[in-house]
Amino acid sequence: MAKMQGMKCFVKVMDLSDPTNPKVLAGQRNATLNRSAETLDATSKDTAGYWKENLQGFKEWSVDCDGVLVESDTALGALEDRFLNSENVNVVIELASGTTYQGNAVITDFPIEMPYDDLVTYSLSLTGSGALTKSTTSTEA
Repeated sequence: MAKMQGMKCFVKVMDLSDPTNPKVLAGQRNATLNRSAETLDATSKDTAGYWKENLQGFKEWSVDCDGVLVESDTALGALEDRFLNSENVNVVIELASGTTYQGNAVITDFPIEMPYDDLVTYSLSLTGSGALTKSTTSTEA
């Protein structure tokens, strides 16, 4: 199995004016796709060997990313508009392999950092609202 370079993986945002063509979030440096599930205790007095039993409960997902601020970027503009209007955003995480994760999310944190001796940067935290879907397409010729 081939190893994957992080620099070839992207966070993309769906633009309302062109919902079939997600836009790469320009200037993006780092991104993390977080996925977790609740644990439901299914242990009872008749559980074999007195070992706890657990089941998976509700799942949740989120995305954290950061990058260099490119003020003219279409995807950043869509995020700004959605944040200011309290609207959710459709986001796509695209891996170099062709695998994508897609879902609807709430923008929960969106700071802009302006240090006097460095580039202006942004951070972004998205919390999923509903299911995260996975699609796989081959990038091999």
